[in-house]
This record gives sequence, C-alpha cells and structure tokens, in this order.
Amino acid sequence: MNSDIQTYNDSQAADDKAICDRLAKIIDNNLPEAESKIWHRHPVWFLDGNPIVGYSKLKAGIRLMFWSGASFDEEKLRPGTGKFKDASIVFENVNQIKSDDLTRWLEKSRDIQWDYKNIVKRRGRLERLV
Repeated sequence: MNSDIQTYNDSQAADDKAICDRLAKIIDNNLPEAESKIWHRHPVWFLDGNPIVGYSKLKAGIRLMFWSGASFDEEKLRPGTGKFKDASIVFENVNQIKSDDLTRWLEKSRDIQWDYKNIVKRRGRLERLV
C-alpha cells in the first residue's frame, strides 16, 4: 500500500481505519496497474492519469466513490448530485464491504471511464473513454 495512504488510514478512528484498510487492500489487489496517491487530501487510484476510485471520511462513515460509477448500472452505488458521472456508497462498518460487489465495481471502473483528466481542457465537458 502507498505509504501516504497508509498514513491517511492510520489517522482514522479504529472502525474507520478498518474500513479504509480493507478498501485499500481490495482496490490494490484488483487494480495493480493503478497509481495511488493522496489527492485533494483523500486516497485516490488513477489509470493513465484519470481518477478511478477513492474514499474519504464523512460524518456518516467512509464514502467510496467511483468517478465513472453512475455509468456502472449498479443499484448499491448512488449517483452524485452534479453534472459529473460519479457514484458512491457509504460504509459504516467493515462488515458492510462485500468483496464480490467491490471486485465487480472495480472491473467496471477499468472498462467504463469518463475522461476527468482532460475536463479542464474541454471546459467542463466529459467524454467517454472506454
């Protein structure tokens, strides 16, 4: 695991740290080619410079977000409220993480991507990559 991400995880309360550690392990195992780093103060994984998946601490728990998740057609992922294609799920405890679901979503995150890397260059317009 990326040492900065481990530091982020270690800074969380015990229950949230368990969620973060589990998420990071599953993400790293399923997206070994991804670059991971702290981006805007949260752990994020990138494929070819495009943000794919990340998580952050909310009052309600740990939010796992897929930048292109609204296009995954997954009932458990809730679309964001803006013009982007993100979708997320919030975990309150580590037992809520279902490896099969997360693995499927990570496969889709590789296959279904919107080009966030070039969103500024395209003046806020998203284009489908894959």
